[in-house]
Amino acid sequence: MNDALLTLRGLTKSYPLVVANSDISFDIAKGEIHALLGENGAGKSTLVKTIYGLIRPDAGSMTLSGAPYAPAEPRAARQAGVAMVFQHFSLFEALDVAENIALGMEKPPPMGRLAERIREVSAAYGLPLDPGRLVGDLSAGERQRVEIIRCLLQNPRLLIMDEPTSVLTPQEVEILFQTLRKLRDEGTSILYISHKLEEIRALCDRATILRLGRVVGACDPRAASAHELAELMVGSSLRPPARAARAEGDTVLEIRGLSAPSPSAFGTALHDISLALRKGEVLGIGGVAGNGQDELLLALSGEMRSRPGSIMLGGSDISQLRPNARRARGLLVAPEQRLGHAAAPDMSLTENALLTGAVRRGLTRRGFIDWRRTRAFAEEVIRTFDVRTPGPERAARSLSGGNLQKFVIGREILQAPEVLVVNQPTWGVDAAAAAAIRQAILDLAARGAAVIAVSQDLDELMEIADRFAALNAGRLSAPVPVEGLTIARIGLMLGGAHDMEVAHVG
Repeated sequence: MNDALLTLRGLTKSYPLVVANSDISFDIAKGEIHALLGENGAGKSTLVKTIYGLIRPDAGSMTLSGAPYAPAEPRAARQAGVAMVFQHFSLFEALDVAENIALGMEKPPPMGRLAERIREVSAAYGLPLDPGRLVGDLSAGERQRVEIIRCLLQNPRLLIMDEPTSVLTPQEVEILFQTLRKLRDEGTSILYISHKLEEIRALCDRATILRLGRVVGACDPRAASAHELAELMVGSSLRPPARAARAEGDTVLEIRGLSAPSPSAFGTALHDISLALRKGEVLGIGGVAGNGQDELLLALSGEMRSRPGSIMLGGSDISQLRPNARRARGLLVAPEQRLGHAAAPDMSLTENALLTGAVRRGLTRRGFIDWRRTRAFAEEVIRTFDVRTPGPERAARSLSGGNLQKFVIGREILQAPEVLVVNQPTWGVDAAAAAAIRQAILDLAARGAAVIAVSQDLDELMEIADRFAALNAGRLSAPVPVEGLTIARIGLMLGGAHDMEVAHVG
């Protein structure tokens, strides 16, 4: 293409037992928003890390504005005009906005001048940001603005964005899209990665599709349906999750007036949370990140103690029990942070299977680990949930985010919980994997288990939940049936409207 900003030709990168990228070639035009689509493990992360200078390819070449481009490190990429906003924020909560932005600059100006520039750029692109605020006091959407403004201050020619809307409200997503369109119109190119295909259709000009490390096609996403894009990614037809007929049983979990401070200085305290959960029911809890989701899961898992009598499982008080004791009784939790909380990064998948499965899967005998049974359990999770990995001896950090998510969710579901609490069940996974995880949750409920699914994806909650509640500033609204629930009422609940009562037992 004559108007190409970045040209990739034959990029290849191999690791032991896997070819991450194989002969990848395509162009990104000047002033376009270009989508990079693919299943988890398709090679997207390896490719963008190559473009940003974090990985050196084994073969192939790149040109930027017609000149050879081979950054040895991210600093060289930034100097050439390539910037990247990562899926996971790299910010220091105890520092203010300006200090965080200065840390990401090669030669930051004096702090007064930098604060002025932050205000100028944030106002110009519709991303209001106070340079003096502590990052720990910012919402997830505001933290992403810090990352974006840090990039924009470098006047990038190419901006790479990896799952930028995973923690944003619908209103924040629209603000982000307006910013990206403005950048495009000014001539900046954007390489956009997301599993939210309706967003791709609404935002992107072109799309390149990867499968198993290779380019398998390109299209105009505006001319294809989300379903068609998903099938291009996976190479087969997709079915939406199917609900099996089920009858709700007796109450299995009760939360009675749960109040607790956050263990984090920048967290959200829980205030008088009460609900009753029945066997065979899926309760969806929505809310913007940072409104008490993490604290609620810590309280339910036993990692954070709560007042006696505030959490009842099967009629027994478990408020003071530790996590393993709660697991033994059937309450299992899958937290949002998969790498570091749900899984130990440097441990193998077999060892990670042991960490939470030892009690319910009988993986120890007389104080000794039964490695044969543990490995078999890990292999069962890998096989059942289609985790793309050479084998259970691989370290958790070697998996793509989506494949590790499938392993974490599968590990808990295959322990046959009485109650499963999961935070962001399909965060960062592709359409096929998301459908499989949602189906597994519905199948678990059909077998009589109760499920609490905490998610910022409202479409997901409407698809799998029987009742919906909203978490706002550490308070839970009264759960209401999903059937007949309107977007307007959901918006009120998410905003903590005063006419929404705090849930009571029953």
